[in-house]
Parts: sequence; C-alpha cells; structure tokens
Amino acid sequence: MSEQFQSAMVTISNPQGLHMRPAYLFVSTASKYDCKIEVVKDDIRVDGKSVLDILTLGATQGTRVQLEATGEDAQQAISALEELVVAGFPATADSGDANSG
Repeated sequence: MSEQFQSAMVTISNPQGLHMRPAYLFVSTASKYDCKIEVVKDDIRVDGKSVLDILTLGATQGTRVQLEATGEDAQQAISALEELVVAGFPATADSGDANSG
C-alpha cells in the first residue's frame, strides 16, 4: 500500500484572514478525510485538523500557505481544501452550527 502525497499553494483571500470561522470550516473539511493534512506558512508547519494550530499561523488576507496531505484520500482532501480557500471560506461551505465559535 503506497501513500499518496498531494500539495497545493494557496493564497488566503478572505478579508479577515484565517480567523476562527474560516479555521473551523477548514478543519471541518479536513476532518472528513483519513489522510494526514498539514498547513505550512514560512517555516511553521501545523496540523490541518486542529483549529488551534491553524489559528497560530496568523494567516491574514494575502498570506500564501502550502496545503499538504499524505494518505489514500490525499488528492480529494487537497482539492476540497483548495476550493474552500480559493472561494474565501463562504458561509455555506459547511452546515456547522452558525452560533458556535
């Protein structure tokens, strides 16, 4: 069984950057996949399935981050996360509770 590796460089387009709601949407999407997901900004590498880790990046609008996934569903995960980031974390991206966070 060979593991897939996929990556994509994306730019945070959301005007508020990667704050709590987008971080929650990102983690909610990432958590749907079994693969290991990491987000890299400069020399900082964090777990893509941890809201707290994502928030520590301090990724503001215009920040470029590398999305990396390793595992059987890596390609699907990167595609979904890249689409989410490029779309600017739309409010309809996930059916999560709007009152949480």
